[in-house]
Amino acid sequence: MKFDTIIMGGGLSGLTCGIALARTGKRVAIVAGGQNTLHFFGGSFELLGNVDGADVTNPLEAISSLDQQHPYSKMGHEQVAQLAEQAKSLLGDAGIKTSGDSARNHYRITPLGVTKPAWLTLDGLATTDRPDSLPWKKVALINLESFIDYPIDFVVEGLRALNTTVEMPTVTLECIKRARRSATEMRATNLAKVFTNTRNVAQLAEAINAVAGDVDAVLMPAVVGIDNEDASDILKAQVEKPMYFLPTLPPSVSGVRINAALRHYFQMLGGRFLLGDTVDKATLEGDRVTRVNTAKLQDTPLEADQYVLATGSFMSKGLVSNFERVYEPLLDLDTNAPKEHAQWSQFGLMGDQPFMSYGVMTDEHFRPLKDGKPLSNVYAIGQVLGGHNPLTLGDGTGVSLLTALAVAQNILDQK
Repeated sequence: MKFDTIIMGGGLSGLTCGIALARTGKRVAIVAGGQNTLHFFGGSFELLGNVDGADVTNPLEAISSLDQQHPYSKMGHEQVAQLAEQAKSLLGDAGIKTSGDSARNHYRITPLGVTKPAWLTLDGLATTDRPDSLPWKKVALINLESFIDYPIDFVVEGLRALNTTVEMPTVTLECIKRARRSATEMRATNLAKVFTNTRNVAQLAEAINAVAGDVDAVLMPAVVGIDNEDASDILKAQVEKPMYFLPTLPPSVSGVRINAALRHYFQMLGGRFLLGDTVDKATLEGDRVTRVNTAKLQDTPLEADQYVLATGSFMSKGLVSNFERVYEPLLDLDTNAPKEHAQWSQFGLMGDQPFMSYGVMTDEHFRPLKDGKPLSNVYAIGQVLGGHNPLTLGDGTGVSLLTALAVAQNILDQK
């Protein structure tokens, strides 16, 4: 099968790049193994949240302080600003409504009840302009009995530390009693399926109104709206107080919805999505990849003019390590990992671990290097890239979105 571009990896970066190419009429295939890190999505996209241990107020201004190997440094301030606007627009076109500005971070509330800098947050989720306070003096935090993806005590403690009085009424509904028989059914994504039924949503709204009391706002875990925003919009319209959602521990309802929306948009544009498959062989001739073979289509090679590596980092096996080295398993591309095993980590579990910034090395156009030379028709995007630590910098989703759009433009600029 022949395509213009084959993208290896169907997470945020792979889908974003695929959409950007497909809506120009390019024939694009995405080979996607299955679940991706969007299922851990916390409700917000981060552009740059932290530098040198301090929260970033203006991420665009802070880019100048990053290491030269950081993906943003390779793009430059002007291109990062342009691509940030394009990313927000692309998400909107896919039906993903967000609020936020690349010129100034706001703060989202994490599943543990603390604030974290954010660039774009899904509409309906609770946010604040300050890291140390909320816009409400008193809130009702709705507790769903037996819900296991929500550490309610941590959330309450975190919200109270933000100078807010927190009431914690518990809601019990007939429609989730069956789910309660099995603890595995009391997860966010399972409960969200219960609330695809508008009658159940109405019962939930009635129960919330009965226990909310005299508060400025109602907060509840994001267990509504897994398919689209309709159910959450209906719930908010029926609850008498202003209502906002808080992200839960994975699996994330917001992340599942975003993943489905991006995939649907890509396929609507004519893209080919090969779900449940992985590229296990790439044929390299000189500095070009000529074809790839997948685990399921072993005897049917996939051919393209351009290839995009969007396989992620260690978690998704886009990078692999053994006692001898850190390597990229498909093409054995150059990485920025040192040879000395002792340098890969340092003492302190919660410290800034060096291996978190390891990844594929590229030229300024994000063409990966092999033996010090760039491949001519291959690009690398997202978390497979080296030069940044998404946990300490708070830039993971931003790097995924912006490098995907940058590479799509580089491919389109090819004569």
